[in-house]
Amino acid sequence: MSVGADGPLATLPKCAKGRFDMRLGPFEIEHPFILAPMAGITNSPHRRLMRRFGSSLVVSELISANGLQYRSPRTEELLSFHKEESPVGIQIFGERQEALVEACQWVERLGVDFVDLNLGCPVRKVVSKGAGCALTRDPERLFVVLREMKSSIQIPLTIKIRTGWDANEINAAEVIDAATRAGVSWVAVHGRTRAQGYEGSADWELIAELKSQAKIPVIGNGDIKTPEDATKRLRESGVDAVMIGRAALRNPFIFRQASDLLRSGRYQEPSLEDYLELFENQKSLLQQGSERLALLQSKKFIAWYAAGYPHSHALRRELFELQDFDQVWSRAHEYFSCQFGRRESLYLTESFLMGGHG
Repeated sequence: MSVGADGPLATLPKCAKGRFDMRLGPFEIEHPFILAPMAGITNSPHRRLMRRFGSSLVVSELISANGLQYRSPRTEELLSFHKEESPVGIQIFGERQEALVEACQWVERLGVDFVDLNLGCPVRKVVSKGAGCALTRDPERLFVVLREMKSSIQIPLTIKIRTGWDANEINAAEVIDAATRAGVSWVAVHGRTRAQGYEGSADWELIAELKSQAKIPVIGNGDIKTPEDATKRLRESGVDAVMIGRAALRNPFIFRQASDLLRSGRYQEPSLEDYLELFENQKSLLQQGSERLALLQSKKFIAWYAAGYPHSHALRRELFELQDFDQVWSRAHEYFSCQFGRRESLYLTESFLMGGHG
């Protein structure tokens, strides 16, 4: 089914030819819609899947700069990537300048395309040590840290931030200025404060204001649930790209849909064949990693894809009782072949993965 100008998009302007620049910093990109890094989710198999299904670039889940010094098997797994993911960045976090510089150099030696510094994590165990959001509370100190990180590598350095610490400490403009002076290639802004966590609404008016003042590219992030949301926010805020998190877990076709909508004013709803192709790709990619993780992620993603379909809760319970990888995917094929077309809505609801990601 096609959705477009004769439906809910009738009030949106058509995308003029050449409407958006197909570059983000030093990279050529296919379109301005990007998968957000998400802890426990955006590992290498998932990033490869999302590149195949339309995300313009991908970023790893956050990795501790301190942990990199110990080279644990878990850290090595988080650092793994495939050339198919390019452009791909590794996201690091930490509070110590020396560890962050060393982590940048280590990541560069791996051969990825850019290093991303997480300055937006609101989790207590991260900010209590001075990392994540806490590092943005002193923009001048942050400038020194970013400058030293950037001067230690040849590949681009990027950052992901929030609008501020709380409603009384909105300092994203100062953080972006510090990043610009330090040579950062772009900044992704999640439109909430640290105090908000994932509650309330993302402040896209502030994101638009930040973009209008910034001298480096700005990516907007927060509350993108549909292709219409993505293109609307892109047009109205003027940002260089839009980052999509939780919505892509339920609708992994959202990047292609948003791109089509921006270019032509229309997009196609996914067919059963699209889902079966997705399943074959994801199953194959997951088989290349840890068996335990492959089984767990298979169950989680199938449950997310099924959200909104009849008997999806029963499917979830059934999946988590299965211990055979092939049986899990066989059940997914059977369920979608039977239930396809009966979903209440393809798109994200308020309750989907709240308190978590993107």
